[in-house]
Amino acid sequence: MPSVLASKPLVDETAIFVKARVDAYRDQGGVPQIVVVLASDDPAAFSYAKAKERAGSRLGIAVAIEQMGSSEGQHELNERIAALSADRSVHGIILELPLRPSLNANDAMKFLDPRKDIDGLSEANVAKLAAGDEENAILPATPQACIALAESVASVRGRLIAVVGRGRTVGRPLATMLINRGATVFHCHSLTSDLATVTSSCDMIFCATGRAGLIGKAHVRAGQVIIDAGTNYAEGAVRGDVDAEAVEGIVRAYSPVPGGVGPLTSMMVFKNLLKAFDLQA
Repeated sequence: MPSVLASKPLVDETAIFVKARVDAYRDQGGVPQIVVVLASDDPAAFSYAKAKERAGSRLGIAVAIEQMGSSEGQHELNERIAALSADRSVHGIILELPLRPSLNANDAMKFLDPRKDIDGLSEANVAKLAAGDEENAILPATPQACIALAESVASVRGRLIAVVGRGRTVGRPLATMLINRGATVFHCHSLTSDLATVTSSCDMIFCATGRAGLIGKAHVRAGQVIIDAGTNYAEGAVRGDVDAEAVEGIVRAYSPVPGGVGPLTSMMVFKNLLKAFDLQA
């Protein structure tokens, strides 16, 4: 039977590590602080921000939510990000997505101090990642979670790996991080011809397309490890990019949705805060 890679053991382990470091900072007179900038009318964005606030409280991290008024535009958002970047009492900044349709996240991130970018999505952090300078970069949280889950089964070093998806937050940085760790990566997307032939030839498959059930029986073979970073809402339920029922009797291990990559991603954001705190110090 395949192993279901629920992330709770890794989440708990990371939480213990983060809280211990936060307690040490407090003993030295410092408390890491995150500000979540909320510029959206989407109830889901507000829910995500409140979830970070609750999780931070459990870890001893101060999380403040700054909500932008509906009358505030791109200029005001850019100024808010720049002011927080200059505020020495703020150690981590999150621009909660999605933004209102009238706002541009890329423009706002140009004003974000990369040392406070705990989502790891600013141009400076992306450039350092691409250059292989991960030591001085803050890495995107979801790719970190994907790799940690995969390596709970087997090292990615020397493996043939298919990354399906080329989005800015997961697919692109994940492919680069895997290459930096010695993997041979086949980067696939919606224009890849004969996707099943590519994926079934690999040792591991990482999916982040936002297309429910894209990866099925024809795309896999025995012995593979599959990490599903897809989040799709269909028929009142959350589903991943992988058809779990179709692959369950074939692959070596797969991560479920929900309960896999998502909870560990949230914890990696707080782990990123520790690195941000050290970089600023």
